[in-house]
Amino acid sequence: MNKNSNIISRFIEKESNSGIVLIIATLLALIIANSPLENFYFDFFESTYFGVEFHSWSLKKPIYFWINDGLMAVFFLLIGLEIKRELIIGELSKFNKAILPIFSAAGGMIFPAIIYLFFNHHNDVYANGWAIPIATDIAFVLGILALLNNKIPLQLKIFLTSLAIIDDLGAVLSIAFFYTEKIFIKYIIIALIGWLALVIINIMGYKNLWIYVIIGILGIWLPLLLSGVHATIAGILIAITIPVTRKIDSANFIKNIDIALNDFKKHSFSEALCILNTGQFNSIEKLKHYYNNVSSPLQTMENKLRNFTLFFIMPLFVFANTGIVLRDINIISLFSNPLSIGIFLGLVIGKSVGITLFTYIAVKLKLAKLFSNVSFLQIIGVGFLSGIGFTMSIFITELAFHGEYLVKISKISILSASTLSGIIGYMILSYSLKKR
Repeated sequence: MNKNSNIISRFIEKESNSGIVLIIATLLALIIANSPLENFYFDFFESTYFGVEFHSWSLKKPIYFWINDGLMAVFFLLIGLEIKRELIIGELSKFNKAILPIFSAAGGMIFPAIIYLFFNHHNDVYANGWAIPIATDIAFVLGILALLNNKIPLQLKIFLTSLAIIDDLGAVLSIAFFYTEKIFIKYIIIALIGWLALVIINIMGYKNLWIYVIIGILGIWLPLLLSGVHATIAGILIAITIPVTRKIDSANFIKNIDIALNDFKKHSFSEALCILNTGQFNSIEKLKHYYNNVSSPLQTMENKLRNFTLFFIMPLFVFANTGIVLRDINIISLFSNPLSIGIFLGLVIGKSVGITLFTYIAVKLKLAKLFSNVSFLQIIGVGFLSGIGFTMSIFITELAFHGEYLVKISKISILSASTLSGIIGYMILSYSLKKR
């Protein structure tokens, strides 16, 4: 438990910092989109094209496309790596630990979808957005938890992280099965061949990550992009194939490190020299080699991608997608629209009720145990925090609707619901800590 807790603690710390960056990116986008720079903002993302050309074949797309279909595939790759890690060594690796967040996450996806469809089932276009309120933005959620310092029980943070990872999996599956346009089977077959090639490479024991990256881009991402299936799903497919096993175990690593360090000490050392001598340099190279062999490729890739994803890709996505022109919005008509109502109530009420109710049922039926230092009041607080859909909800909105008006009111509803959910969740958790 201590090893997993340390991993989770580092993960939580970085994610919470990312939440602050996302807030800044959102505010900047809203300010610029409602300023004299409005035209520059939209032209830059939607009318600035770049890409590659090869003879008669061309893949030139606007920056907006490369962010949403290209860089976000890396975001999904990170999600896939996190899911795989949790299923193999994390809190979801054992059924008795996984059943509670699985049950809770199911409620947190079912209820928002039901509430949304209750208001929008009569309109086929509106009904297509049913998955918008099922998502949770873990970066924002953990950012709010960070405001409570270290008073929140670690078990509650682990529960929330596991719940959000399952939530992400549900959102990914929704995108894969329900948000695809016209399908081109030949490209699906090519992507499948590329994926099988990575599976075989994994089985054969190859651990060089560049092989997985190159084949993943050319053999999976590009064919999926041309197939009609959203290209970001490639990130999940690639993550499945990334090796988990290490070349050497911890005992051999310690032994080899001791040998390399003793070898380093044997060689003379002068502080006056700005470079190492040959013997010391070779010892350092051995240390690097042993490190690369003791860390699994999955762990290496996840660690390298996390900061890049949290502090560049996600803020860039948010900045490019939350620039909403507010001057022509009629607040009364906005919040009387069934689309807005469905999203707003789905995130604020559906998430909190679904997670709390399904957690209660799982505990009462003795399918799972609630942590000893976690109260149901805190579960209610977590339920409201999970109503912060934000990044994934906005992403699904872009897939669900093509009309500018529908996308705009959906994003405003997401931002409003996420803000209110965050405030209520923070207040409940803060009160529960004082009460305890």
